[in-house]
Amino acid sequence: MVNFLLIGICLLAGVFARRFTVLPPDAHKGLNAFIIHLALPAVSFKYLPYIQWNSTLLIPALMPVVLWLCAWVYIRIYAGATGIDKKTENGLKLTTGLSNTSFIGFPMVIAYFGEHALGIAVICDQVSFLLLSTAGIVVALNAADGHQLSASAVVKKVVRFTPFIACILALTIPRFMDISSLNPLFDKLAATIGPLALFSTGLQLKFSGWMKEIKHISVALLYKLVLAPLLIVGILFFMNAKGLAAQVTAFESAMPSFLTAGVIASEYGLNPRLSNLVVGAGILVAFITSAAWYLLIAQLL
Repeated sequence: MVNFLLIGICLLAGVFARRFTVLPPDAHKGLNAFIIHLALPAVSFKYLPYIQWNSTLLIPALMPVVLWLCAWVYIRIYAGATGIDKKTENGLKLTTGLSNTSFIGFPMVIAYFGEHALGIAVICDQVSFLLLSTAGIVVALNAADGHQLSASAVVKKVVRFTPFIACILALTIPRFMDISSLNPLFDKLAATIGPLALFSTGLQLKFSGWMKEIKHISVALLYKLVLAPLLIVGILFFMNAKGLAAQVTAFESAMPSFLTAGVIASEYGLNPRLSNLVVGAGILVAFITSAAWYLLIAQLL
């Protein structure tokens, strides 16, 4: 119950802070910078060195890739049928194909499964970040004005991405030296993700003009909150995959759109209003749909 109260309080606090201009309009940028460059790396160092690697961990690693590829096909078919412009199409690909496995996913996983399950969620999240940093940037550059798509630009963005760097270091450094004395520091930094991410999310929720985009929003959320988790649950069920790894993976697939994907869509001019509406609406609806998916996942996996 405490975790659900934390989710509601922090999210609403962000909404009210934006509504009553308690903070500057771009205050979320500072919070996101802290989360991306300090809190998320701390999560990698807290969990990755202690994960017992086995074949079952391929499940959370492959889930974001499957959802991204299927979303690309799904939106491509929708774009072909409706004739939407390239920027709108690629904005939908970004916000539909990537799940919010950290900013919303981590607090929700803790609330439903407990903090011990966060190690599985971290794997989902690192792959999601990697997809955003590579395939996501390619999609953004492919439709943006005044940007050149090149392999070197993509590689530079990946190798300079702090969570990706932290993931690599967290997997390698403990093999050569003992860093367990830093665990209390990692614990405290990692604990900030839930409250700050939810507060930042609340600061960015905007719903003006949603009726004009309701068709696109509905198509995006149908995939993100219904078809995507249905696909993953179906695959895991027929694979007879059971246990915590399968359950957390399926649950993470039911999370709403990646906040950072919406930020990138806005940065590159890929129908920013629609991208933000898909992200914001998805977060609100996901609080209901995720509960339903949790009940189903607990029964099947």
